Amino acid sequence: MKTENNKFARAEMLIRRPVSEVFQAFIDPEITSKFWFTKGSGKLEEYQPIEWVWEMYDFSLTVLTKVIKENEKIVIEWGNSGDLTEVEWIFTPLNKDETFVSITNSGLKGETDKIIDQVRNSTEGFTLVLAGAKAYLEHQLQLNLVLDRFPKGLG
Repeated sequence: MKTENNKFARAEMLIRRPVSEVFQAFIDPEITSKFWFTKGSGKLEEYQPIEWVWEMYDFSLTVLTKVIKENEKIVIEWGNSGDLTEVEWIFTPLNKDETFVSITNSGLKGETDKIIDQVRNSTEGFTLVLAGAKAYLEHQLQLNLVLDRFPKGLG
């Protein structure tokens, strides 16, 4: 993935599960909804737009999958019109039971303060997603990290 200078956010984590299982967790909304969004309109497929929904925030987003290389890479485009960014997942098997996942959100635009805010929010958000995926895939725990990041009544 081509990134422009420091206008990107990255989060990375080791997940102690086979690469095929970790990859499917990000392709299949039935699994992803256990640690990130509450529902998705379908599995990720190249060039097929789908919708991800965060019901707790009354928010949804259209996602366009640009690249799927099974057990290796996913690239999507998402965001609001005129403010689209690209998110790339790289899945690196370290052995048969360990996968290192790297998520990069690039194409951030705007003035310096806006880009810094986007980098901070994206890095934090994807770190929570990876931590939630790790807990779910390794221990079948649903930590509700995304839900609890912005609890009702705080803003």
